[in-house]
Amino acid sequence: MGQLHLKQVKKFYGHFEVIKGVELDVTDGEFVVFVGPSGCGKSTLLRMIAGLDDVSSGDIVIDGARVNDLPPVKRGIAMVFQSYALYPHMTVFENIAFPLRVEKMAEDKLKARVEHAARILHLDQRLQQKPGMLSGGQRQRVAIGRAIVREPKIFLFDEPLSNLDAALRADMRIELAKLHRQLQATMIYVTHDQVEAMTMADRIVVLNAGEIAQTGEPLELYHKPANKFVAGFIGNPKMNFLPVTCRGVSEAGVEVEYRGQTVSLPVAPRDGVVGKALTLGIRPEHVQIGDGDISITIVPTVIERLGAQTVAYAALEEGGAENFCATLPGSVAIRPEAPLKTGIRAVDCHLFDEEGVAFERRVELTDIDMDLLSSAAS
Repeated sequence: MGQLHLKQVKKFYGHFEVIKGVELDVTDGEFVVFVGPSGCGKSTLLRMIAGLDDVSSGDIVIDGARVNDLPPVKRGIAMVFQSYALYPHMTVFENIAFPLRVEKMAEDKLKARVEHAARILHLDQRLQQKPGMLSGGQRQRVAIGRAIVREPKIFLFDEPLSNLDAALRADMRIELAKLHRQLQATMIYVTHDQVEAMTMADRIVVLNAGEIAQTGEPLELYHKPANKFVAGFIGNPKMNFLPVTCRGVSEAGVEVEYRGQTVSLPVAPRDGVVGKALTLGIRPEHVQIGDGDISITIVPTVIERLGAQTVAYAALEEGGAENFCATLPGSVAIRPEAPLKTGIRAVDCHLFDEEGVAFERRVELTDIDMDLLSSAAS
């Protein structure tokens, strides 16, 4: 079992509150990713779960037992850090075996556990080598192997791929996802990289200034962000935000105006918003060339040719900052400083109130998935 419950967990440094009453349940076998910008408290929260930082108030419960006062070794967890923290004078075998030797485990049982972990991580041909002979990805796998042999209830990962180059990071993401499926273990993973979060997690916990901004499955956070912060953080490139004015509310949705263009967005209506300034959100990948329910002329200032996609960063037609981004087909013929007419569909839009809270979108994820499947088939 590897169930975790955080009950109103808080952390103070002096009078400064870093973690602000976090409530979270993690079920057995779940892969949960803590994600957020630097300074949001994700690593601090992980260290509190591990027992490396004290809890100022609240409870940390693992498999029904309160562990606030237990040292890390007694909590049934194993942690993998950003730094590999390997002993350079020891072989791979001895690095992996080290925590078992500390526990004074019998040699035959120790050997079996190390060899089993090495097979899982494809290190069985490297056991007699030393860390200096390994690549960065192989060293990180040794660090993970050291965690596996302890057979913990919960694995904790604190940005373990940050020291790797882009290609190795992609490879290790795949390896960690396979490892989770193979071990069926509870894993909590901290990263500032929302791509890692989206590709690996069963569930994502988005943190902002020590609080949980939203918790949900990756596609849920992508298609139905709870607030403007989550909408801007999840997705790459980030969501575009446009100022609009509410002109009407009906059962069909909320009618907004943008630069003289009026459109009804399929979101749950609210009272008291007519005439108020709201924010319309549209993801760069949902911007199309030509007309739409709202048409926007942009002037690209920077163009990134990525092969399958072309990303245009632009100022809107009256000029100014690069405050609009469009992800377009890779072969599209556009050039810097040449005006380009683009459009967005009402169904793709998000809407946020003055406090940044999202209006509920009337879009079912199953409908979105079917649209994607239909597009792929055609």
